[in-house]
Amino acid sequence: MRVGAPAAERSVVLDDQDQAFALDEEIDGAFLAGDGIARARAALDAGGLTSVDIAGERVGSPIARPPAVVCIGMNYAAHAAESGGAEPTQPVVFLKHPNTVVGPHDDVLVPRGATKVDWEVELGVVIGRRARYLESAEEALACVAGYVLSNDVSEREYQLDPGVSGGQWSKGKCAETFNPLGPWLVPAGDVADPQALGLRSFVNGEPRQDSTTADMLFDVATLVLHLSRFMVLEPGDLLNTGTPQGVALSGRFPYLSVGDVMEIEIDGLGRQRSVLVKA
Repeated sequence: MRVGAPAAERSVVLDDQDQAFALDEEIDGAFLAGDGIARARAALDAGGLTSVDIAGERVGSPIARPPAVVCIGMNYAAHAAESGGAEPTQPVVFLKHPNTVVGPHDDVLVPRGATKVDWEVELGVVIGRRARYLESAEEALACVAGYVLSNDVSEREYQLDPGVSGGQWSKGKCAETFNPLGPWLVPAGDVADPQALGLRSFVNGEPRQDSTTADMLFDVATLVLHLSRFMVLEPGDLLNTGTPQGVALSGRFPYLSVGDVMEIEIDGLGRQRSVLVKA
């Protein structure tokens, strides 16, 4: 994980007892591509890292600004239905600007004029090896460095109103702070099955989403394999894999307003708490 003030975070490793140890490398694409996770684990096991106290410190995104944030839409059948769309037969792909990524407890800015800000708890996949023209699910999973808790915050009018969106989703996805990430990057080898994780969201303490990654239409391996046909995924890239049912777009819940509190969690990947504030 990474802790400290924005743009001045430092990297740490947590052991099984949640004790933090200083890591003298940035957690970025170069670190991941250079077997940084394995090196950090070996150093920790050998007692070669210095214990540090991070109590009370801000938690930043667990990866430094990713080169790309690639997202999958309508990847849960029930969410596709509540969104008014047909269940897709191919992954629906869109991009977020990398500067949307912030820490897991940072404030989320409500864009000026926005009235339909929505929450989306998602399993985030962090790429650790270049993914280009892959040929098997096994190759795809070998490109995954680890998993993170991700909130694909959206403004639905900007995303879906043809008079604003122009027929594509990016305007509703790319506002600053619209991707709280973390608190941790959990190495892929420490997640027994990415398709067996419970994920939940809450607004002002009230439950909203409650599902499992087993309900994905396209699993992690399929997504990485599929994307490698159309783009090159680089180490440090973030892949958001879609959200389950229970968002405001369904019409069952009000959209977010300034002062509201979003909380999201995924089994083993931690919990976030973000307050909505005026941009």
